[in-house]
Amino acid sequence: MKKIFSGILVLTAALTLAACGNTGGDTAKSSETAASTATPTTAASSAAEATPTEVTVTDSDGDEVTVPFNPSKVVVFDNSALDTMDALGVGESVIGAATDSMPDYLEAYKNVESAGGIKEPDLEKINQLQPDLIIISGRQADYKKDLQAIAPTVFFSTNGEDTWGSIQTNVKTIAQIFGKEAEADAKIAELTTSIDEVKAAAEASGEKVLTVLVNEGSLSAYGLGSRFGIVHDTFGFAQADENIEASTHGQNVSYEYVLEKNPDVIFVVDRTKAIGGDASQNNVADNDLVKETNAGKNGKVIALDPQVWYLSGSGLESVQIMLDDVKKAVE
Repeated sequence: MKKIFSGILVLTAALTLAACGNTGGDTAKSSETAASTATPTTAASSAAEATPTEVTVTDSDGDEVTVPFNPSKVVVFDNSALDTMDALGVGESVIGAATDSMPDYLEAYKNVESAGGIKEPDLEKINQLQPDLIIISGRQADYKKDLQAIAPTVFFSTNGEDTWGSIQTNVKTIAQIFGKEAEADAKIAELTTSIDEVKAAAEASGEKVLTVLVNEGSLSAYGLGSRFGIVHDTFGFAQADENIEASTHGQNVSYEYVLEKNPDVIFVVDRTKAIGGDASQNNVADNDLVKETNAGKNGKVIALDPQVWYLSGSGLESVQIMLDDVKKAVE
């Protein structure tokens, strides 16, 4: 009897231990399952937090504008913004632009819908396009409120006293909208290196520069603080005339004025070639008075790319083209 009773006790103990062991294994498996299930959920949550649905940026007017993040339908009137978008690889979002005033280097975008003229947006057409974002420049500033009624509208301009600084701000704003900050920083760094090289060469040369816009034979001169002030405040060229009126449209001058200032280098922007018109009187280098200047004598009357300098000029691609233009003066 004692042996039977002892056997029962041993069997009971064994069964109890087995049951405890199975319970512990099931618990461990349940914990592993819970852990593996929780990880993707946490990752998905983090991804959702990392990718916003919208972003708030500050435009050149100082206005805070909330826009969709990485918008898929954008109408662009600012050619500089368009070339920055192209350089950052987000040009496929462009659905409308001022196609009649598109520089040749952006000719791929001449096939998008025309959203109106460079100075007169077609509000009805833009409304039909139903864009997520509209980007404008100074030429369309008078229409900003009308465009805001259609879609979030961001205005870009450059600061004549710090051209390169304001260009970087605009590029970074566009990059923020499209989530391309790293790409923008890399391209800005490359351009900064090139700018520093040209600036050092320009300052070392000691040559004085006069930048003129020619339009059907008429001349306007531009200096610091003007639309072409980048020649001086960023690229480092000294001014042939430090008293040029800072103006978007430049200071009206004569060929006698050019001879009087006797610049070592003359940069010429041919407005007629950029937008059309009678260019028969626009060959500045052939003018007899210009030929008497240091620039004329030394073959340094340099034609700048008119479409880039007049129609864009402050995007990632156009700044590089402008650098290539002015480098001719110091090569």
